[in-house]
Formats: sequence, C-alpha cells, structure tokens
Amino acid sequence: MTLINESHPEEFILLGFADRPWLQLPLFVILLITYPMAMMGNLTIILVSKLDPHLHSPMYFFLTNLSFLDMCYTTSIVPQMLFNLGTSKKTISYLGCIVQLYFFSMMRGTECLLLALMSFDRYVAICRPLHYTLIMNQHILLVSIVWLTGMIYAISEASVTVKLPLCDINKVDHLLCEIPVLIKAACGEKEANELTLSVVCILIGAVPLCLILASYASIGHAIFKIKSSEGRKKAFGTCSSHLIVVFLFYGPGISMYLQPLSSISRDQPKFMALFYGVMTPTLNPFIYTLRNKDVKGALGKLMSRIFSSK
Repeated sequence: MTLINESHPEEFILLGFADRPWLQLPLFVILLITYPMAMMGNLTIILVSKLDPHLHSPMYFFLTNLSFLDMCYTTSIVPQMLFNLGTSKKTISYLGCIVQLYFFSMMRGTECLLLALMSFDRYVAICRPLHYTLIMNQHILLVSIVWLTGMIYAISEASVTVKLPLCDINKVDHLLCEIPVLIKAACGEKEANELTLSVVCILIGAVPLCLILASYASIGHAIFKIKSSEGRKKAFGTCSSHLIVVFLFYGPGISMYLQPLSSISRDQPKFMALFYGVMTPTLNPFIYTLRNKDVKGALGKLMSRIFSSK
C-alpha cells in the first residue's frame, strides 16, 4: 500500500460508452452470455486434461494453464463491467482500480510468455523429438517461471502508474482500469512513464512474439522436410490451434500497445479490452476442442461416461 498515490481520488468514474447509451444494453447481454461460456469452456478443458490419462503431457499441461489464465483474465474485468452496465452507478474504488489494473496486467503478461512457451514445446516436439522428454520434463518449473515473471511485470507496471500525480481527476474514459488510459489521464510530466511502459511492453510482448515466430519458422521448415503427407498434416494439426490463438491474442495487442499512447483513439482501448479480455478467452476453448482430435476424443469419453452413469 505504500505505492498508492497520496493524491488519488476515493473512486473513479468509468465513463465507458457514456456518450453512446444505446450500446449499454447490447453490451450487457453479450457479456452476460460470453462470460459463462468462457468459464464453462475453459473449465471443461481443464477437467478433460486432468481426467484423461492420454492428455497427461506437457502440451496439455500448458493448455490447462492457458485455460486457467483465461478464466482469471476475464474474471478480472467482466463482473465489474456487468455491474457498471447494469446499474446507473459507474464507479470503482481507487483500491479496486489498482487491484484490477494489477491482475489484468499480470494475466496479459503471463499469457504472452505462456504462448511463447507453448510454441517452444511444439518446436521441441517437431524439430527435436529425441530431446523432448529430457527438455520438457521440466514443464512445471517452466510454467512456474512464466507465472512469476508475469507477477513481476505487473508489479513494475502498477508501480509506475500509481506514482503518477492524478490531480483529483476521477473520470476514466474506459470500461476498466487499464494502465495506458490511466497514464493518459494523469497530469504533469509523464514522458518518462510512457517510455518506461513502452520498454516493458516491448520486453513482455514483442520478445515472446519474436520467439514464437522463430519457433514456427523452424517448425515450418521441419514440416516441409517430412515426406509423408499424413505426417505433415499431423504435425501441422498440432500447431494450427496454437497459431490461431496467438493471432487472436497478439493482433489486437500489437495495435494497442506497440504504438505511441498519443495516437490511440478515444474508443480503441474500449473495443480492444472487450476483444482480448472477453472474446479471446471465450473462443480459445472452442479453437482447441474443434481442431484437436485428442481433446475431442477425451471430451467424448467424458460425456459418454457422464450420461452412462445416469
């Protein structure tokens, strides 16, 4: 708590789409539908991966972590959004804002690193299959490092943000408490803070993305060397779902965070937050179940076991 700015207001007013009140009801309905879908879909992935012995491998251990992370990701913002959209009160306490900011940043940073780790897993499986067991035997340690790094990243971002002088400004033109918007709303000299934020975002976002691209460049080269068309199809099948998830996650993220804060339009952060904080966690379970034969098979066994027991 020593990091909290002494000049902070007691609460923030999240303006959201106050200038477009007709959007509130459709957004409320969409969130009310997608949030349970995201929770149920990701929880299903976790249960299936845990209950089916055939899915007890590093690849599916990483997938269960991604599903758990997506559940935390969407939970850190959607309940507050539903409350604000469903009532006339659009406020969040200062402490609640900082907590939301921290957890949202932690989940975002952790997901960047986890997606890179998942691509490395595929690289080792396809390009270095003889070394896979030796390297990926440390999968629990690798995931622990990813989560710890995400926590450190969030602390560093939150620390920079809460030290900014807020000058009694308590209106935030956003749906949630997010770092770029709070920096934009702060007063005084903030160029150093913007530079720090950009450097940290590059380290936690661009570096993992480069590792992902490098991994898949090597994977693509290895796949084209496979003579059997069935072998190529199988190798590509294990990577396609992850590639789609990477595209959905990094596409909005790049346009939002890897550009100067001054060039971000007024509504862009709101739509981006809805996409990568709500839609992506909802779509991920469907992407992995619809395109992964092992997960579909395990899910079918689980469903048949449930119905046969009734």
